[in-house]
Amino acid sequence: MPTADRQAVIAPGGSLPAGPYSHAVRSGDLLFISGQGPFDEHGRPRGETFAEKVRAVFDNIAVIAAAAGGDIHDAVKIGAYIEDYGNFAEYNEIMRSYLRPPYPARTTVPVPTLGIAIEIDAVVALPPSRPEHRPGAS
Repeated sequence: MPTADRQAVIAPGGSLPAGPYSHAVRSGDLLFISGQGPFDEHGRPRGETFAEKVRAVFDNIAVIAAAAGGDIHDAVKIGAYIEDYGNFAEYNEIMRSYLRPPYPARTTVPVPTLGIAIEIDAVVALPPSRPEHRPGAS
């Protein structure tokens, strides 16, 4: 039985994964980025204010997208989990500064028990890969 085309992406400079998962997985020309929190590459918290934390998360997503040959501007889906939904408007403004129209599809969920201010996962469309760079291609 053939296996799915899946390649793990670990981004130098990306936030340290907190468990047994990859920063992202590339499948075909889509990159599925794991939920990112406001942490640096050593797992230390980044940012004091909510805005600084959101920027840290989007910076992490941008680093991971770039490591796979993509760009955060090509996000097609964003999932955001916000501890305090009162910060929704501020999150919207910051997101708008990182992404461009057409904006990605999006889900935003309040999670009062999250334990961090915000976590965001993303799906990014990548440039089409050449067959010789795909696993198993001849």
